Amino acid sequence: MSLNRNEKAAVIEEVAAQAAKSQTLALAEYRGLTVEALNKLRVDARAKGVYLHVLKNTLARRAVAGTPFEAASESMVGPLIYGFSEDAVAAAKVIADFAKGNDKLVIKAGAYAGKALDADGVKALASIPSKEVLLAQIAGLLMSPVQRMAGVLAALSEKRGGGEAPADAPAEAPAA
Repeated sequence: MSLNRNEKAAVIEEVAAQAAKSQTLALAEYRGLTVEALNKLRVDARAKGVYLHVLKNTLARRAVAGTPFEAASESMVGPLIYGFSEDAVAAAKVIADFAKGNDKLVIKAGAYAGKALDADGVKALASIPSKEVLLAQIAGLLMSPVQRMAGVLAALSEKRGGGEAPADAPAEAPAA
């Protein structure tokens, strides 16, 4: 099914708008994937906030012209599925994770921060933990010294005799 001029312009506009708010582009060849597999990939992508679309390469090149993703234009050949994400690793992670379980999806290229990535670059980007995981790791690192200090203070308190008796505890009668 061929698109008319207005439909092509609408596709270019939609993809350009998505590219403008995205940090990462991941490209994968989908030749041989079943409809069920493609639908599963789309559901996974949607759940992780990734815009995933099969596009004509000429339309994709026009849509990313003048954006940081233009660096990947040379890789836009063959039957490709395009994944854009606002999260720096989400698009690469969705495609790489799906490719691990399905050898028909072949990672081809990508772009991040204005630089073109090869298949290994996309896989490396996918191996970076998500933003939420990184924030949790940083919080854990920040809490570590506080927890150690609390442990040291508790040990010192026990060494000194366990601290003072609570005020509402009955006083012991002196031994006669």
